[in-house]
Amino acid sequence: MNIKELFNYKNWVVVGKVSDTSKYPYKILKSLEAGDFNTTGVYPNDNTDEIYKSLKEVPYTIDVIDLCINPSLGINMIKEAKELNIDKVLIQPGAESEEILDYCKNNGITAIEGCALVQLTVFFGVDVNQF
Repeated sequence: MNIKELFNYKNWVVVGKVSDTSKYPYKILKSLEAGDFNTTGVYPNDNTDEIYKSLKEVPYTIDVIDLCINPSLGINMIKEAKELNIDKVLIQPGAESEEILDYCKNNGITAIEGCALVQLTVFFGVDVNQF
């Protein structure tokens, strides 16, 4: 599977600080929404009631996780994904670690490193600069 094929799936979750409008997770979430993807945010340390704290709280079946979080927190999200049989993750630059990549490889999770914003611009014409 390659990065473009991930976008054949419509149910996404962005894992990262999506409530901070100055951060990339927010821009990714809004860009996915603009590309007509069903998406929501998850951030375990969020202090609002608007963002899910875990993947288990998301009220729909998740096809793809966009991992945009510190790897020390990301590994826990990947382990939770395994419990939920989520087997596709797009790992943003800076969110990767050998531990995450090894865990994915050893547990049947397709892990692709890349940038969602580039893909949404190139393949879907989303103006990611509007967010």
